[in-house]
Amino acid sequence: MTNKWPLSIVILVALYCNLSHGYSALEDARIIAEYKRSLKASGEPKELDHAAIARKLVHQTDWASVGTISSNPAVKGFPMVNIISINDNDVHQKSTGRIRFLLTDLDFTGIDWQVSNKTTFLFTDEQQLHCSRPKGWNVQPIDPMEPTCARVMISGQVKKMDKNAKDYDPALVSFVERHPAAKNWLKAHAFYLCELEIENIFVLDYYGGPHTVKPDDYYNVQL
Repeated sequence: MTNKWPLSIVILVALYCNLSHGYSALEDARIIAEYKRSLKASGEPKELDHAAIARKLVHQTDWASVGTISSNPAVKGFPMVNIISINDNDVHQKSTGRIRFLLTDLDFTGIDWQVSNKTTFLFTDEQQLHCSRPKGWNVQPIDPMEPTCARVMISGQVKKMDKNAKDYDPALVSFVERHPAAKNWLKAHAFYLCELEIENIFVLDYYGGPHTVKPDDYYNVQL
């Protein structure tokens, strides 16, 4: 009886043996390509749809870790991170891929983007505990830092939405439906609705480094 080792163990052992003689990117790529060929020969899926994974991670999560370039005098020029509630639904609660969120100038992100309008949103499958607490009695947990715990980093610029635009009210209604607490935010503070103008998407969902996804491919995914 043969013992079928988990994919992560196979690759990590191979990489460890390789690293003991010095790291080689070419050897790393060879090991991964060889394993994918073995999957193809066995009839198992060999390729991941990186654009679809990015859309899924954005759609399934209610918030993102957001990085900006700090304008705060205490840490000016340093990276600043924050938690921002997001919504990519339309009024019918269907995914659009468009990342919308509320900001206030009383918060780090609301101030930073007006000084240096560059930001990156991070989404990970661990936000749903799919990695550390997978379903299934025989499914092994995955550390959130493992490449097989899928994550997507979406970079772009903050666009403050025009309240007079025809898509503003539907977008705000959809956001509040997903985040009921936003009703109080809008009453108590000067929050405004924004959208991320996506410029670059990196997806890390397997060993071998991140993959670049074109924004058009991301938006064209049908969920």
